[in-house]
Amino acid sequence: MRRRTETFGVIVGNRNFFPDRLVEQGRRQLLDALEEAGYQVVALSPEDTPYGAVETRRDAERCARLFSNRKEAIDGIIVTLPNFGDEKAAADALRLSGMDVPILIHAYPDEIGKLDIENRRDAFCGKLSLCNNLVQYGIPFSNTTLHVESPECDTFKDDLKAFAGICNVVKGLRKARLGMVGARPTAFNTVRFSEKILEHEGITVETVDLSEIIAQAQGLDSAASEVKRELERIKDYISTEGIPETALKKMAKLSVALSEWIEKNALDAVAIQCWTALEEIYGIVPCTVMSMLSENLIPSACEADIMGALSMYALELAAGTPAALADWNNNYGEDENKVITFHCSNFPKSFFTDARMSFQALIANDVGKENTYGTCVGRISPGPATFFRLSSDDLRGRITSYLAEGGYTDDAVDTFGGYGVAEIGNLQGLMKYIVERGFEHHVAVVKGHVGAIVKEAIGKYLGWDLCDHTCGS
Repeated sequence: MRRRTETFGVIVGNRNFFPDRLVEQGRRQLLDALEEAGYQVVALSPEDTPYGAVETRRDAERCARLFSNRKEAIDGIIVTLPNFGDEKAAADALRLSGMDVPILIHAYPDEIGKLDIENRRDAFCGKLSLCNNLVQYGIPFSNTTLHVESPECDTFKDDLKAFAGICNVVKGLRKARLGMVGARPTAFNTVRFSEKILEHEGITVETVDLSEIIAQAQGLDSAASEVKRELERIKDYISTEGIPETALKKMAKLSVALSEWIEKNALDAVAIQCWTALEEIYGIVPCTVMSMLSENLIPSACEADIMGALSMYALELAAGTPAALADWNNNYGEDENKVITFHCSNFPKSFFTDARMSFQALIANDVGKENTYGTCVGRISPGPATFFRLSSDDLRGRITSYLAEGGYTDDAVDTFGGYGVAEIGNLQGLMKYIVERGFEHHVAVVKGHVGAIVKEAIGKYLGWDLCDHTCGS
């Protein structure tokens, strides 16, 4: 799986009539906490300004130059207040840097019994003044869970992890590169999208005709080392009992061809024309190959659904774990808050309680069972989940989205493909919103609750329309 280490710019606020040692200690404590969590730091040193803090206009200019020079490396900025801090200097440093990244505002707590002139911080109050200035300046920022927190407390560690997720989503989506393999199935008007709206947001779509990928796969020798390697990887990935060896070799070749195209074009996610031309011409379904890509943090969406792939990528960036694309498919009996999510399927293996390879039952009668081997079938494991969908609103020239949280249950379903019963508060209200706004029937899913991260990144920093259903309202 792809891994990355976030780099944070750090601004240490100061106001000189508070004890100097609080600034020195606070700076060191925060930097230690960041280092312990595995993050890189760009910050003024005590040689640059007194105590490496920002208090004056000159300090702000130095900090801004430092950040500007390291602009490409910095994923987000943390402003910490060991004491009240100079609200204008910190705000000026952010403005002068020209940085357009997420910002986290942190302030230290005072201790009861240490509110005398030698020990008091007043950062609780200083944070209000700083944030007031940022609002005046029009600079968006994120807040910690508690108004004041020690960098050593668990709440701050959780806030730091969430902030890193926000930075990942913002940075990832602003320069995302998506691959579209083939055309959308003709019956799927629902997955139409606007390349121009995406490009305006910095998101590029590279296209390739399905026939080119098929031709490249067919041109590979089964005895080639890369094909043999991929064949073994497929067999190690999922149970292939009962699957013809010829079909497995075709999957291996397709995987090699797709992976080479993805690497050549530096793609972050792909959407593939998965039926029925691929089955009729090449003789397999690509589900397992797509599942392996998603499991390896290259989201792979069905039915050439580019906005679905982008939605998956957003969730993957937020959670750091694989995402899937599913249909809002069936009601679950009379329970108004439960829904069966389903696909044929290409869900990543980590989604399942247990998975095996099979054939694609939905289209087997049309194209022949022998041409439909390669699906990943099984039940989605119970646990919390986040549901998210991005769509291009072509009539308004905007990207729009909705977000919900819930969880998969232990409820039994007698069906095929990849499936799971999800429970979401006020599901009927969510479905009404999806229907009335004309959203697609596909939804991206990730295991775990990352709604707060996605909401902050999408709504606050990217400025895209978002309906937040995470509270079930």
